[in-house]
Amino acid sequence: MKPPCMIVVQYVLPTLRALVVDDLVKEHGMRKIDVSKKMELTPAAITQYEKGDRGKAFVGTIIKSKKAMKVVSDLADALAKGDVPAEDVINKLCEACGAIRADGMVCGLHKEEEPGLKGTTCGVCDSSCKPS
Repeated sequence: MKPPCMIVVQYVLPTLRALVVDDLVKEHGMRKIDVSKKMELTPAAITQYEKGDRGKAFVGTIIKSKKAMKVVSDLADALAKGDVPAEDVINKLCEACGAIRADGMVCGLHKEEEPGLKGTTCGVCDSSCKPS
């Protein structure tokens, strides 16, 4: 059985990274090499996020969450302005993930990935999880 955390690691976190990369490059005009240093990722990973080879599977869902997108924007702004402690970056990513889970956005994908949950009110992803 897959807990929702596996869905988050497989889909949500890469998408959040892709959205932050996109913001840093497009909104802040940062070079890929600078983005890779700020995010502690390889330049190749940044290229993969930009090209959509990583992190694009859940974009359409996450951009519907105003809270998550605000966190993405705030994180990109902070990274663009200066050095951000790793703890702050982690907390922002967790905050975005919490917003996405609270909006019930992980539930549908979780039920697709874990067929035994279809038609149930599992309550694991979010207390508002409803049968599909």
